[in-house]
Amino acid sequence: MLRPYSESYAEDLAADHDRKNQIAIENARASGRINDEAAKYMSELYSDSIVWFREVFYFLGKCFGAPKAPVMRYDYATDSAINEPIKISDINPLSPYIVHHRLDADPMRNQFFTSGEGHKIDLAVSSIVTVIVGAQKNVDRALDKLTGKYYAAYVDEVVNTVYRVISSRERESSARAVADKIRLKLTEKYISTPSETVLSIIGSGHEKLAVELVRALDKVKRPRMRLQDVWRVKCLFDLIPQARTFIERVCEMMPDRILSVRDNFYDMKNPRNYRDAKLVIDIGKDGRVVPMEIICQVRTFFEFERQTHGNYEVSRKSENKKYKKTDSKIISNVAQGAREHKMGVEEYNLMICQCLEDLFDRVGWNILYSLGNDVPMFEGFPKPCKLYYPQKILDVIGEKLDNAIENEVFRFTNAPATLTMAQESEIFHFMARFVLVSAMPYVQKDWDVPSDTMAGKLFNFVMTEVQRYYKKNG
Repeated sequence: MLRPYSESYAEDLAADHDRKNQIAIENARASGRINDEAAKYMSELYSDSIVWFREVFYFLGKCFGAPKAPVMRYDYATDSAINEPIKISDINPLSPYIVHHRLDADPMRNQFFTSGEGHKIDLAVSSIVTVIVGAQKNVDRALDKLTGKYYAAYVDEVVNTVYRVISSRERESSARAVADKIRLKLTEKYISTPSETVLSIIGSGHEKLAVELVRALDKVKRPRMRLQDVWRVKCLFDLIPQARTFIERVCEMMPDRILSVRDNFYDMKNPRNYRDAKLVIDIGKDGRVVPMEIICQVRTFFEFERQTHGNYEVSRKSENKKYKKTDSKIISNVAQGAREHKMGVEEYNLMICQCLEDLFDRVGWNILYSLGNDVPMFEGFPKPCKLYYPQKILDVIGEKLDNAIENEVFRFTNAPATLTMAQESEIFHFMARFVLVSAMPYVQKDWDVPSDTMAGKLFNFVMTEVQRYYKKNG
């Protein structure tokens, strides 16, 4: 039986939690763990939490429309829904929930399906987006990040900036000496005004250098501004182009609210081999900036993330000073996580290859249907995306693909109609573009999809050229 809630349940719960959060922030400020500047910013993020949580909910409504299924509670421990529907009035900042929406602008809609017995059709890829709305980030965890991981990154950036500016004008030994003093000073206590600290160390008589230093240091993001996931959402898509369509749609709908966009679906340099995209938007009102982090991930990869969650928790402890970064258990778990993420990439790419196989089965019919209508085949699918490979990669692959088609490396043998060379070229170029916008590249050439089909051969051809390009161009 579901627990009955009062009409003001969510508001009362949030208000009580706000008070506890403010106490924790004030205690951190009073103890010197953070300064007044950071405390003020934290206090703004951790007040009026019911307002900001509802803003998260309204944002999703603007992007996706009404939910397509009941809103359910979510359990972090199992990374799954709890069979307990909740009303909108009971949604509160302390309880994560999961909801399913439909991406109306999906460029892949109804393209991939399997035909069952008789009239039965099963979608292999759907337009449904699973949205996991996280609870408000625990204030103690946020303080740990603010004074740990984020502050360490800020100190490194300040030190590197100081060294770069001074070494460009003076001896490297002088630059190193000043940089070392800066690092020592910033590690003694929480300081978020680097210009004042640096100028006090270099002293007078360096007016021109001081001006350049201040300008450079003003560009360094302060520790508090790196905290952007107090409010966070994870969106799970079947395919990468769907995620990118969503991101571009949000950027077009509310350009003034976009704080940052990062697309790591193609990122082959991160040590964990992690792939996702991140969008940070401002859900604040009346001049208050309240960032919300939106992680976009493909469903297949999320399943592997669930398996590596324990490894992530162990490696995360390396941020804590009581754990050594050389801890063998941490290193082992990070390496294991990277291997499992690689498996996630491979599993996802196998699905893309199957989608490619499904398309090959239908291209001939599309040609027959479009004959004499002057309608380009597959127009608008997949939708061209701004978050894409450099044009040089596309040009290289296009040129090599033309040569392969001319030499009959790629050709159709079972089309429902005789194809001209121009038609075959159009088909293969479309298929190659689908692989490029949908698949995840990998650095090491140690894995291929099965190449016993035309789809497999083309997939491996395209991904090999991508890998070769990045290896050559760094």
